[in-house]
Amino acid sequence: MLKISGIAASAGIAIARAFILEHPNYAVERRAVGDVEAEIARLDAALAESQTELESIKEKTLRELGEKKAEIFASHLLILNDPELIDPVKAKIRDEQLNADYALDEVATQFISMFENMKSAYLQERASDMRDVTKRVLNHLLGVHFVSPAEIAEETIVLAEDLTPSDTAQLNREFVKGFATNIGGRTSHSAIMARSLEIPAVVGTKNILSQAKSGDLIIVDGLDGHVFVNPTEEIVAEYRAKQVAYDKQREEWRKLRGEATVSVDGVHVELAANIGTPNDVAGVLDNGGEGVGLYRTEFLYMGRDKLPSEEVQYTAYKTVLEKMEGKPVVVRTLDIGGDKELPYLDLPKEMNPFLGFRAIRLCLDRQDIFRTQLRALLRASVHGNLRIMFPMIATLNEFREAKAVLLEEKEKLVAEGVAVSEEIQLGIMVEIPSTAVLADQFAKEVDFFSIGTNDLIQYTMAADRMNERVSYLYQPYNPSILRLVKMVIDAAHREGRWVGMCGEMAGDATAIPLLLGLGLDEFSMSATSILPARSQISKLSRADMEKLAAKALDMQTAEQVVELVQSIEA
Repeated sequence: MLKISGIAASAGIAIARAFILEHPNYAVERRAVGDVEAEIARLDAALAESQTELESIKEKTLRELGEKKAEIFASHLLILNDPELIDPVKAKIRDEQLNADYALDEVATQFISMFENMKSAYLQERASDMRDVTKRVLNHLLGVHFVSPAEIAEETIVLAEDLTPSDTAQLNREFVKGFATNIGGRTSHSAIMARSLEIPAVVGTKNILSQAKSGDLIIVDGLDGHVFVNPTEEIVAEYRAKQVAYDKQREEWRKLRGEATVSVDGVHVELAANIGTPNDVAGVLDNGGEGVGLYRTEFLYMGRDKLPSEEVQYTAYKTVLEKMEGKPVVVRTLDIGGDKELPYLDLPKEMNPFLGFRAIRLCLDRQDIFRTQLRALLRASVHGNLRIMFPMIATLNEFREAKAVLLEEKEKLVAEGVAVSEEIQLGIMVEIPSTAVLADQFAKEVDFFSIGTNDLIQYTMAADRMNERVSYLYQPYNPSILRLVKMVIDAAHREGRWVGMCGEMAGDATAIPLLLGLGLDEFSMSATSILPARSQISKLSRADMEKLAAKALDMQTAEQVVELVQSIEA
């Protein structure tokens, strides 16, 4: 038996056999063929099988994850049926009497090389799509037995170096019981996806792939961050009991779905959810969410080959607002940059994109994009309780300029006879230390703050949260972070404004007592974290947590703060 420790990324216990997610070797050899028509028929058969696979994956993704995530597979189908790719392959087979796999690899490699050497980032991205499609066809031509995540048909634990958006989009939740990866952290894409899919996960194990093989019995402990490879019968029995206990706990939490979030001493706070698409609203309501604290609109712009139109955006925003039936919905305007790119915008490469031309900086420069989004939001505002939030605000002038653009578009719509709500709250994300320090001035002009801790922590600590070598500096409980949070909350409350938090810290069981004590009004988190958080808060006294938070603010290290919080649970 082997026990490997990592980062608990998604709560729960999973026990199943290992499925190693890695792509096979696609090396091909040049061979002469006598019957070229038979070889072309072999190619056609491989193309047809690939088509069937992609259509199945696309439909499954559309059904379970929505239109935007399904678009990547729609683009793969276009490539698969593109005569500019297929005709040269068939010509090569006929003219040079070559085997189909070699001809396909030769032609595809030329296209991939051509795309990779183009200046356009969008066309460079097509190289990746071409590579994926080619590998799929080669699977059939080479007789390679490669099972994609979408095709898993028995209960498994997926083990991988990391999971890409494409990988996670294909996970069959009926059979994939959990996963573990070599790399990643609590705020990595795979971790956030695991929580939204309610799949137990441990990330950042560093060496799970070298320590396990397909078929090994695996336990993923997403509660404490451990992975067991070929555990003893005693360990399996222990974790099956732990699994049953956790499932019972979840049933208890389910009883709180329709309840308000109230502390022992009668203080109400709002528990909201972070979403990426209209399809995510069902999870918010199913988990008793009191609102949407962060609608990440960038997913409307990703996975497509051009900007979404005003109508496409209007429909998405209207759908979310209507489904939430009057509950507040905080929509973040386009937050592209850093680790989120739009290939079709062809933006220049930057040395440090996280600190570069992104979010509100991009929107204020490309006002054509910004104004289209604002028009769609304003039009949708009459269908629910809309709150608009600008990301990456560093100065008061940025907020004022963004607000001015919003008011201009509102005036235009009203002049056109389009109804616009007069109750829209306008706020900003606090994710840059300069904004937190100047919160007293911002609070005079905004309706609310939402603290984005994922970025606030990495900017304050000067530590890239995706860099494994400095991950030890990603410290949500560091007294410096807590002091910034208190500074923002106090400044807002003096002006009668409310403060939310939409970073991962808001749903963190260790952070919740501290945030309650600091006076946070709204906690926005993964939908699946809402009921555990409601249960936790219902057992806490705001007055007692204020004393706890005061002690934490005077501590020296994050470790001391954690020990302090754990002392109240002992």
